[in-house]
Amino acid sequence: MVARRICGFGLAMSAIASTGCAVNNADILHFLREHEHEVSAIEYRVGVPDRVGISAPRILEIDGEAQQIQPDGKITLRLIGGLKIVGMTSKEIAAKLEVLLSRYYVDPKVSVRVLAYNSKKYYVQGPGVMSGPRPYTGHDTLLDAVLASGADFQSWTRRVQVIRPAHGDTPVRRLEMNVDKMVKTGDWSQNILLEPDDIVYIPLTPLAWVGQQVRGLLLPVAPVARAYQTPSEFMDTNDRYENR
Repeated sequence: MVARRICGFGLAMSAIASTGCAVNNADILHFLREHEHEVSAIEYRVGVPDRVGISAPRILEIDGEAQQIQPDGKITLRLIGGLKIVGMTSKEIAAKLEVLLSRYYVDPKVSVRVLAYNSKKYYVQGPGVMSGPRPYTGHDTLLDAVLASGADFQSWTRRVQVIRPAHGDTPVRRLEMNVDKMVKTGDWSQNILLEPDDIVYIPLTPLAWVGQQVRGLLLPVAPVARAYQTPSEFMDTNDRYENR
């Protein structure tokens, strides 16, 4: 019975491997167009509870400030008070600060950077990998996600899926990518840029999947096997003791 079920698992996985989730050129172009759009038009916009750092060498009141964005979307600074920055880029925050500080300083220069990306996430899932939410920085790629996942020889990196949730009228998008080939050839032309809430799913290889199913089938048998094995071990030990 166990052998028959294992055979069934093997046939099922052969079917999956032969069909899979075919790579569609239109889908690839869709993801890459979004990649280009994100890179050219959109910078990371801070949210609650991101943490930002401010550098302004000539303005001691705010130079070196590091603050977490509060639930109302604001940070509080000397000279300025409460300042709403949620939804702004680092450059926009710096420009706004320079305008406000011009009341007190001539030609103030300010730079702002994100110290902690806490407001947006992408997700890595799959058996045998370090699953869970990851901080989204605006520069995270598919390759970054896979390399940081702890994927090993059991991970089917030839069939990594990127799932992009629906947004408004845009439906859910799925794309299957051969990350293994990407790494071996050095061709990163399809190393898509991830977006917030993207899901990167790394499945097990067919062989690893079958092995997992076999272990699941044998798990209920293991206690029985141990029960039969233990008395014999005890008898062997007792015989050795008596023969001394």
